[in-house]
Amino acid sequence: MIAEAKVGSEDLNLCFEKLMMVAAGNSGEGVKMEGMVITEWKDIPMELLLRIVSLVDDRTAIVASGVCSGWRDAICLGLTQLCLSWCRKNMNNLVLSLAPKFTKLQTLILRQENPQLEDNAVETIANFCHDLQDLDLSKSFKLSDRSLYALAHGCPNLTKLNISGCLSFSDEAVEYLTNFCRKLKILNLCGCVKAATDRALQAIGRNCNMLQSLNLGWCENVGDLGVMSLAYGCPDLRCLDLCGCVLITDDSVIALANECLHLRSLGLYYCRNITDRAMYSLAHSRVKNKPSMWQSMKGRYDEEGLRSLNISQCTALTPSAVQALCDTFPALHTCSGRHSLVMSGCWNLTSVHCVCAVQAHCT
Repeated sequence: MIAEAKVGSEDLNLCFEKLMMVAAGNSGEGVKMEGMVITEWKDIPMELLLRIVSLVDDRTAIVASGVCSGWRDAICLGLTQLCLSWCRKNMNNLVLSLAPKFTKLQTLILRQENPQLEDNAVETIANFCHDLQDLDLSKSFKLSDRSLYALAHGCPNLTKLNISGCLSFSDEAVEYLTNFCRKLKILNLCGCVKAATDRALQAIGRNCNMLQSLNLGWCENVGDLGVMSLAYGCPDLRCLDLCGCVLITDDSVIALANECLHLRSLGLYYCRNITDRAMYSLAHSRVKNKPSMWQSMKGRYDEEGLRSLNISQCTALTPSAVQALCDTFPALHTCSGRHSLVMSGCWNLTSVHCVCAVQAHCT
């Protein structure tokens, strides 16, 4: 297995041939560099090696790191992005083997189709990869709170974290994580029913003021208290998915409309407690109590504001309220091929149309 770094001569030759094809543009000739022709893998200068490694797939880069100590040091120190989602078996052992070597990683994708990762792998990542900024642990069903506690101490520079589908995490662990990882900008908690609660959202609003995107899809324990805390604490929020958060009411949307002036995408699928009050609050948010801000954005009017809204199955809404929203934000589309305003299941909203759809009809 690659993780065990047992690289045979055939593997080295194949790796070298693949690297050389990339470097030479598949010409089949040796690579010429400053009057020198490279014909053997030991001849490759470190600068060229790192450029080549940046172009090949991650498996080849891992194999190349086992060629010799020079290559290993150069690749391990030069590689900043790594995706291991291709590993169908023994990903846990692979991470345990690689994390102590690839200490300069900034992006690590460990998305799995079959749950493989265990807490000891994430703890190893936290112990060695202190520069990590982007981590994807989605569908890691075996992980427990131990992993989040380890990340809190070892990876304080995280700006993007995906733990969607990690069912065992608790809101206490999320709260603890946010006390240390205060640079988070993108957080995916989709399906994390135990982790995404009002307590967790209060902690996020309190600690992660730079947050721009949050996915809370199907987190049925999320209520108004949590969303309102989020709105007040994260004014730069751009994208928020509340699909399936059945407890929230108009109060959540009103808080978002008033406090999150840069909100561009909002998911409210199956939030059946949402009424016209929420729609009118979003429509009025563009000018209400913010005349100076909108004046300063003159010329960028169409660029700001809602560009995507999902109100499917929000059956309490009426056409007049949704049409007012459409008229306020011309980036919302109901026309064929664009559909940035999704209203499936709301049969009473069939009369709602975006500006370009109305113009096309008139024409």
